[in-house]
Amino acid sequence: MKRFTAALLTFAAIFTLLGGTGAAICFYIKYAPSGKMADQSEWFGASGDEAAIIWNQEQEHIEAKGRLIGGEIYLPLTWVQEHINEKFYWDAGSRQLIYTLPESIVYAGEDTLGSGGQPLVVEQEGEIWLLTGLIQTYTDVRIETFADGAVNRVFVDDRWEPEQVAKIKKDTKVRVRGGVKSSILTEAAAGDEVVVLETMENWSEVRTGDGYIGYVENKRLGESQEKTLISTFAEPEYTSIALGEPVSLVWHQVTSQQANKAMKELMANTKGVNVIAPTWFMLTDNEGGYASLASQDYVDQAHAMGLQVWAVVDNFNQGTGVQSEVLFADMNARKKLIASLMEEVKKYDIDGINLDIESIKPSAGPHYVQFIRELSVDCRKNGIVLSVDNYVPSAYSAFYDRAAQAQVVDYVIIMGYDEHYAGGEAGSVASLDYVKNGIRDTLEEVPKEKLVNGIPFYTRVWKADGSSTAMGIAKAKSWVEENGVELYWQEELGQYYGEATTADGFCQIWMEEEDSIARKMELIREYDLAGVACWKLGFEPENIWDIVNP
Repeated sequence: MKRFTAALLTFAAIFTLLGGTGAAICFYIKYAPSGKMADQSEWFGASGDEAAIIWNQEQEHIEAKGRLIGGEIYLPLTWVQEHINEKFYWDAGSRQLIYTLPESIVYAGEDTLGSGGQPLVVEQEGEIWLLTGLIQTYTDVRIETFADGAVNRVFVDDRWEPEQVAKIKKDTKVRVRGGVKSSILTEAAAGDEVVVLETMENWSEVRTGDGYIGYVENKRLGESQEKTLISTFAEPEYTSIALGEPVSLVWHQVTSQQANKAMKELMANTKGVNVIAPTWFMLTDNEGGYASLASQDYVDQAHAMGLQVWAVVDNFNQGTGVQSEVLFADMNARKKLIASLMEEVKKYDIDGINLDIESIKPSAGPHYVQFIRELSVDCRKNGIVLSVDNYVPSAYSAFYDRAAQAQVVDYVIIMGYDEHYAGGEAGSVASLDYVKNGIRDTLEEVPKEKLVNGIPFYTRVWKADGSSTAMGIAKAKSWVEENGVELYWQEELGQYYGEATTADGFCQIWMEEEDSIARKMELIREYDLAGVACWKLGFEPENIWDIVNP
């Protein structure tokens, strides 16, 4: 019995010892720090000559990748345009990168080298790559590259808010996530300074000096301090010309030299107008050619009347063969057109250019904006006012990039009409909400000091079959009277509505007249815009000018 008891106690002791050891092993396995190194290619999502992009300290992986070329890291042009600087423009025809400054244009081909002897731009596998140093030259960003034998990576930051920095108190592991079981990204030595991105209860997310974003234990960090970041980038100044008074512009549709001669008579009925915009330059082909109806007598008479002349350039009056996506994508065509327009401006002493480029394809958008940038350089150098006509903002016209236009032009004009147009559904040409939304939406991209709202001096008479006839206000009033149409005020539309059965059958009209125009002018004053533009001269009754006064 004694022997049995001793054996039992011995077994119990051995079991307890083994159990305790097993528990200790389990405890160690569960809580001991992991020594596993992270697979950096998997973590960064890049390998080989790819370079991971870390944008504004964001840990999340970005699908786009930079590339190591000739020992230097390059970024893809498409990503740079989307996130950093849209003014970098690749001209595929001439195979040149173009960057437009306020009074000059910079060109760089694949044979253009940087200060270190590297190409500034490289084309590989159908993608255009920009040297990071080139990007920093023209952009207010911080770029730090790492090509140290591990995964290539590049940090790009356009934020300049103060940072929290701290020093590592003791050699430590920088881990993928907070927690000792997380894999190791790199090691930080005592005395290393890190940027503290986020502080949690026991761990902090940091950016290390050797180009990693990971987590360290708070007990390994010294007290954090604020570090002020100072940008030395000198932002180019895009100066603008302002009239010094509200713009009161009227477009003059000119289709012949004979029409030029009617200007003085038509203007005699106006009041308060300070700019007249004749439709003189009509694009005719994809090589930068155009037809001109410019007249020296017209300019002289306008100047004598105290008017500025902003000549209109359009792509539809004689432009049936014009493909904007071809014309504006051709560097030589852009240069030819700009040079010719400058010759016209100087020859006739024209005060400004008004671009009215309509119905272009989305693919033409970036090229049209580049044309505006390049044209603005010559206009700015020669003291010529540059204005651009735009549709009311919509998803279908976003590629006109009003914000980019506003940076370089003097005035952005909203064509606040054709809400309902020929071939579409019957309705108002410019209801009050349509105009208001057009102004508010455009103001999200364009400063009010540059924004001019266009108003219609016309309306449409709609027939039952869906067809319509555009009429000037004066003529529409006569039509209403001749057909005995009774007009009813529509408060929500800010205009009168009428209908009648006429010799043409059932007809409807959403009337533009003094009251509806007054409502639009109230919006222009309410939003403190730069002025008003009116389409078109000769469509209006004389008394409308007592109302059109911005």
